[in-house]
This record gives sequence, structure tokens and C-alpha cells, in this order.
Amino acid sequence: MHNYLTPNFNFAPMFPEHGQGSRVWDKNGQEYIDLAGGIAVNALGHCHPILIEALTAQAHKLWHISNIYTTQPAQELAQRLVKDTFAEQVFFCNSGAEANEAAFKLARKYARDHFAGTDKHEIIACVNGFHGRTLFTVSVGGQSKYSDDFAPLPGGIRHIPFNDVAALDAAVNDKTCAVVIEPIQGESGVLPANAEFLLAARKACDRHQALLIFDEVQTGMGRTGKLFAHQYYDVQPDIVSSAKALGCGIPIGAMLTTAKVGSSFTPGSHGSTFGGNPLACAVGCAAFDIINTPETMQNVLLQGEKLQAGLQELGTAMGVFSQVRGQGLLLGCVMSDEYKGRAAQLMQLALQHGVLVLVAGQNVLRLAPSLLLTDADLQAGLQRLKAAITAFVHN
Repeated sequence: MHNYLTPNFNFAPMFPEHGQGSRVWDKNGQEYIDLAGGIAVNALGHCHPILIEALTAQAHKLWHISNIYTTQPAQELAQRLVKDTFAEQVFFCNSGAEANEAAFKLARKYARDHFAGTDKHEIIACVNGFHGRTLFTVSVGGQSKYSDDFAPLPGGIRHIPFNDVAALDAAVNDKTCAVVIEPIQGESGVLPANAEFLLAARKACDRHQALLIFDEVQTGMGRTGKLFAHQYYDVQPDIVSSAKALGCGIPIGAMLTTAKVGSSFTPGSHGSTFGGNPLACAVGCAAFDIINTPETMQNVLLQGEKLQAGLQELGTAMGVFSQVRGQGLLLGCVMSDEYKGRAAQLMQLALQHGVLVLVAGQNVLRLAPSLLLTDADLQAGLQRLKAAITAFVHN
């Protein structure tokens, strides 16, 4: 089939046609176990009947209306997010990049509103972070491979090593308007932040009257066994970005914040044509009500433990993984020295053996399956991955 799309994506040699739960079928009828979850998006698997029902019901009511108006689905989803988080206000958009773009803009606007004339505009971010593909967010991200080709880049951004408290304390100063951290660096290798680093960030922001932003685009919406990963720690942010699993496949992003900070988004200061789209918000409400339950969170923790144990067993037996790290159902398998830099090759072999997985850089195999992952799908996925690893080590 001829590809009419721009070549910025290196498409896999498989054409997915339909899915159900944690299974996907291609146009030839070949079945795959999905342990990738659309890069942590399909939190409830494929074609969940309750989400289909919510989307269909809303499709018969209202698809889109100008953001001159608000809608019931948008208000109801915002209410859910506020009720179970630190937040008091929500801004809706279409993606994680847009949620982070809004967060960074709001941080600078807040600083301008409250500290006029002080040149308080710097954003402190982490090396190897990932916050999106807009020019602003890719610059904050701290990975030159994603930003160098688009220079000159926005200024006022400084990067520090992840989990380095001393570097953090040295970097944050009175010119800092915000510090942004991923509780788990997903794209860079599934690297969890430690509690000391997050607490130090909160204290540094308090000392210098800066805002603390947690990028929970990948870790949010139950991925780690809590609604948001930062809820494992006694650290309250000023802003949190969310997307991916928020709509379980329907494009939607959200920026959560306090009323004090959110008040700087005065009318006309920021916007999004499709932000708060009724279709997306209706699905988001239905997804939220399934995700934010003790049953789903318990499944994440239990299946996460089983999956991590199974991956560690495979890694030890086959000598391919030096470590399996992560939290809940966001896991990264670090390639051993013998196979360093070959994660993509293993991902391709996994596809050939009927299991969808991801990479996080060149050296980590990443898994982010459905939060409703069953024992049957978990075991089938591990069996197929074992076959792929066997072919990999004998290649």
C-alpha cells in the first residue's frame, strides 16, 4: 500500500485493523497481544463497551461547539479531576504536548502577574525529559535529538540531571518561574524519580516562589496504581499535565492547577479550538469512572507485580535484561551489556511473534498495557515475548 503520510514516522510492517481488550488483529487476521497500550493511551484496552456507549450517546447530542460556551461533559470531567486531586481548576486541550505548553505558559504568566519587573521567567527541567513536540515543549524536554533541527529554540530554559538534588538546589533561583519533573521519565527509559528529589523540588520552589509542575501525561490516570504517580509522595504540585489515558484513545489533554495559579489565565490569554470537546470529555468521564476505582487500581498493582516478575524471570533465564524497573503497569526492561542498544531489534522480533511492545531509547524495552490486563493475556504475552527473545539471542 502506498503511504501518503509524511516520513517522520517509521511505521511497523503490520497494518492493524481492529482490537478488543488487550488483543489486536491486523488486516490479514493475525492476532497480537497488546502490551504497548498505544504508548500508555489505551488504559482500558481496545473498544471497551462502556466507552463505546458513552461516545455513541454523545455523538447523537453534540460533537463540537465554540469555546465561547462550556458543555456538560467538560464540566463533569473537570469536576471529577478536581474532586480526586489537589486541583481546583482544569484547562482542556487535545494532547500532552498542549497540556504542557499550557502549563509552561501559565507559569510564565503567573510570574509576570505576581513578580513584574523581576525577570522571573526561567524554567528548570531535567536532562532526558520529554514533554511533547511543540517547539516550546521539545525545548524544555532536554533531549537534543528532538530539538537541534529546529533551532533557534526558545530561551529561558535550564536543564539539570534527573534525581540530582544538589544540581536542583544550585539551579533554582529567584529568576525561576517553574520546575518541571516527570515522576517517572517514560520516554527516556522508565526512570522513577526518588522521593528526595521530588521533595527537594517542592522546597526549592517554595524558597524562590516558583511553581512545581509534574508532567503526568504518561504516568497519570491509574498507570502506576494511583490516579497520579505523585500521589505516592507527600509532595503537592502547583500544576499537573495529563493526557494519553485520560481519553483512552480519544484525543484529549488537561492541565490541572489551583485557583490561585489558574487565575492568571485571564480571558483571551490562552485557548484551544477543540479543548473540552464534548465527545472527548464524555468518553473521558466514562473512562475516569472505570479507572478511578479500587478494583482497577488493585488490578494495576497485582498485574504489574506479575508482569514485572515474569519479565525478570525471562531476563535472567535468557540473559537479555539487566534490570526491570518502573511502577504499576509502566515497566522498562534494561538490555544487558551483551545486547546493549538493541531494544528496537527485540521489539521488531516481538511483533513477528505476536506481541506489541515499545522501546524507550535504544536500551530499554517498554511495556504499558491495559490497566485491565487479565491473567490470560499477561501469560500469553509473556509466552510470545519468550519466543521472540529466544529468536533474538540466537540471531
